[in-house]
Amino acid sequence: MGPVRNVALPEVPYGATAVRPGWTDLPESLREAIASRLGTPVVTAHPAGGGFTRAFAAVVTASTGASGFVKAAPLQDPTADWYAREASITALLPPVVAAPRPLWTMVDSGWFVVCLEPVDGHVPGLPWSPPELDAALSAWSAAAEALAVPRRELLDVGVPPLADILVGEMSWWSLIAAGREPMPRTAHGTVAPARLAHLARLEQELPRLVAGDALMHGDLRIDNVMIDRRGAAHLCDWTWPCLGAPWFDTVTLLVTAFASGLDADAYLSGWNAPDEGVDGALAALAGYWLVRADGGPSSASPHSRQHQRFSGEQALAWLADRRGW
Repeated sequence: MGPVRNVALPEVPYGATAVRPGWTDLPESLREAIASRLGTPVVTAHPAGGGFTRAFAAVVTASTGASGFVKAAPLQDPTADWYAREASITALLPPVVAAPRPLWTMVDSGWFVVCLEPVDGHVPGLPWSPPELDAALSAWSAAAEALAVPRRELLDVGVPPLADILVGEMSWWSLIAAGREPMPRTAHGTVAPARLAHLARLEQELPRLVAGDALMHGDLRIDNVMIDRRGAAHLCDWTWPCLGAPWFDTVTLLVTAFASGLDADAYLSGWNAPDEGVDGALAALAGYWLVRADGGPSSASPHSRQHQRFSGEQALAWLADRRGW
């Protein structure tokens, strides 16, 4: 599948969005505790370039060559809860799901630490190369099939229905149409002001179209994919899984495929995604991202707002392309 339209790129590549503390920024007692778990002193710590949190995340290597992808956050930081949740969920994923598993966790010096299997690879660059996009979709397809009927242990972690998330957190066009929220400044210059009623209707019909019992990733973006040296994809950051229709995650991932000039709709074939559902997903995602992008400086990465705006604009552009707006 070759390029069929113009390519749009974010200002900062997804593999270079992170602003994180370095190894020497961690408390000395915590560094000693991590080194003790690895068995020998730490000789290198390469921070993850992708992502939008400010917490520590790095591939840490000991003098013996043992390594792990170490994430750490102070216990009072919400990120510590996110890391603990990710460790619980990834430990329970079926073997066929290509995701880094936790090697160990610990609490030390007032910090939560998880050490995950390291992936020797990179965040896909934009524009997507078709082989890397194919690898990501293949990994997600295998995971979605394995998670169509999730294990009880996974559900016991606490997994909300996607439909509830859409109603509670991703109904911005409906709120704007009702006069309860302003049109975000980030939507000016897009089709949103002229198509507000259509966007609200698509958003309102979406929850019934995504209902389901399959376990979804819930945050399947390009920066949560790693491509290893063999060209295989690994799906990372399983912090926000939910229950619903797996094609919603596929749409989320393919927003950057559309931005890459690829035929995103062709990549959706085989996912049993209803047309109104795809349009509703793009509407809801665009509203969510554009409203967040209008939120002023972020406490996370300083690049998060421009990436939210880029994602929202591309979701809206894909929707407009599909509907002939």
